[in-house]
Amino acid sequence: MNIPFLDSWLKRQGSGSRGGLDDPERASAMAELFAECELLRVRIGRMGLELDDTPASLAALDQLPPRWRDDPDELPWIGNDAGLYLGTVIVRTVPGAEWHVWPAGQPVVRLASGREIGVVEAGLDWAVHGAPELSQVYAEAAEA
Repeated sequence: MNIPFLDSWLKRQGSGSRGGLDDPERASAMAELFAECELLRVRIGRMGLELDDTPASLAALDQLPPRWRDDPDELPWIGNDAGLYLGTVIVRTVPGAEWHVWPAGQPVVRLASGREIGVVEAGLDWAVHGAPELSQVYAEAAEA
């Protein structure tokens, strides 16, 4: 999912070779922005689960009944937030993982190996189909 405001933000910040994240302050600001996942945190909180940015919370998310599928307007936003949350957990817990933004504004997580994970796509697939499970995507990233 393309995040239109992100492209504008990166242009204002000046983009470098790492999708505008060469400056540690910019990278930190971007990571904070991605970590918000407000819609997901609110909806999941109402279901009794607090997202604490740990791999265990991804497994707990995988076990919830997918009530978000009942609202076709909200579904893509939940999926987008789930992907950003997945990326946040990976970046915070997998050594060498960092956010990277493609020129079109698509955020991905780049692992130390150089492999990129399209976390937003993974989150959307999870929200719509239940697969791949978020915890599985995390496990694969942690092994890489």
